[in-house]
Amino acid sequence: MGKLITAQKRGKGSSTFRTHSFKFKGQAKMLSQKTAFVADIVHCSGHSAPLALLYYDDGSSAYSIAAEGMTVGDNLTLSNMDSELKTGNVLALKDIPEGVTIYNIEARPNDGGKFVRASGGSARVVSKAKDGVVVQMPSKKQKKFNPDCRAIIGVVAGSGRVDKPFLKAGNKYHAMKARNKYWPIVSASAMNAVAHPFGNKRTARKSKAKPAPKNAPPGRLVGAIRPRQTGRSRGKRV
Repeated sequence: MGKLITAQKRGKGSSTFRTHSFKFKGQAKMLSQKTAFVADIVHCSGHSAPLALLYYDDGSSAYSIAAEGMTVGDNLTLSNMDSELKTGNVLALKDIPEGVTIYNIEARPNDGGKFVRASGGSARVVSKAKDGVVVQMPSKKQKKFNPDCRAIIGVVAGSGRVDKPFLKAGNKYHAMKARNKYWPIVSASAMNAVAHPFGNKRTARKSKAKPAPKNAPPGRLVGAIRPRQTGRSRGKRV
């Protein structure tokens, strides 16, 4: 009886490879308001950093990426040109001085934040001009943003997350499953023949890694890319 390989199982969308998004607290984004109040700091399995539950001046509430040093009861100012450089405050990049650490940077104005959101991450404003603001990302690369894009002052909370070892494979399994990450990654040549085209039990020739057949179905398209043609070209002579 045939058996689907892992790539086919993941593409089918079965419950084994589905994100448990119903357990997530919600999206973490910045709303276009003036002031906010930190009501609580919570854990969300869909985010590597803690989330801050904010209540805004119009009565609405939303989650935001928590900053290092942020506490329950803090009052924050958002999108205000006269805001002070306080941890957790939101300012436009054009209003942030050079050298200040920021996170949750918007890709486009008022999109809620797209860059530098992982725990312990931070970026830094390098230089400013009329056509854009240059920001040094955590990877040390520099990226130019629209001056009207907003960012949060400070460093993302949870910087010690990667310092604690998992110790057990079960802990790693549940952590990866919660966010629908493919783990463990097993070499195709280490699988059985029923699980992958490269799998077999022979130790002398453990892998059958070779170009896939020309008309192979999607589940069989594994290995080296087959050339369009081989041998000498028998074209017409000019």
